[in-house]
Amino acid sequence: MNKTIRNIIFVALFAVGGGWLGIWLNSVTGNTQPPMQSLGVLVWLMSPALVGLLLRAFGGDGWKDSGFGLNLLSGWKWYLVALLVYPLASLLTFGLALSIKAISADGFATQGFGAYTSVVIFMLGASLMKNFFEEFAWRGYLTPRLDAAKVHPLLNHAIVAVIWWAWHLPYYYYFLDRTQLTTYLGNTSLTTFLILALIGLFPTALLFGELRLLSKSVWTGFILHELINALSMPLLLNGFIKLNGTLGAIFSPTNDGIITFTLLGLAGWMLYQYRMKRTA
Repeated sequence: MNKTIRNIIFVALFAVGGGWLGIWLNSVTGNTQPPMQSLGVLVWLMSPALVGLLLRAFGGDGWKDSGFGLNLLSGWKWYLVALLVYPLASLLTFGLALSIKAISADGFATQGFGAYTSVVIFMLGASLMKNFFEEFAWRGYLTPRLDAAKVHPLLNHAIVAVIWWAWHLPYYYYFLDRTQLTTYLGNTSLTTFLILALIGLFPTALLFGELRLLSKSVWTGFILHELINALSMPLLLNGFIKLNGTLGAIFSPTNDGIITFTLLGLAGWMLYQYRMKRTA
């Protein structure tokens, strides 16, 4: 078997199975801590990136396409895209959703925009470690190694999306606090949410992956991931907005909203087209 493909399979197996291994470890060690403070969650969070790093060091992958460098001078415009693309997509969707009453934003009136800003700043810090390990797994390893294996770019991003989604399953089924999950889901069932999440990760992986390949740096994806988590999650979790039925799910300004992730996918498609023309 081709060495590159073999190593990609190793990382994929740890990405898909690491969380379930973590749940098993919690079970056999008699863990009494909340799942998000357990040994198991560390195994889930860290194993894909750590296996990727080990394969780069000892499995023959090397460091040439690791993307650890910032590449600010040559890639500054991709950092600008990373900073602006989600806020712009979310603001556009937010305005549309309000105009057709798909969402209510009473939480901003009652709590104040300052409260939202405080939660966003807290979330930026709270999600640092999670996003670091995620991005060094998906965009630090899988995307560039699939590219090195000459996998078609669109198939590359699709593979990453499926593995990324499968990696999240133990998080939603076990590690995430049930109260937080219920608040976030609202009237949406977990099954429906996971189906929408899978659909939404295809355009999201396209955007993240193209930013990674254009900038030649994992840090553009890390910045985008930080902003999406920090700006999106408090909207529902902290009650700043409420979704009104099916229209709410479609026009939600969170990254799980159908219109929002479609806009992100459109941005990713434009980056893909630009990269293909530049390569040609």
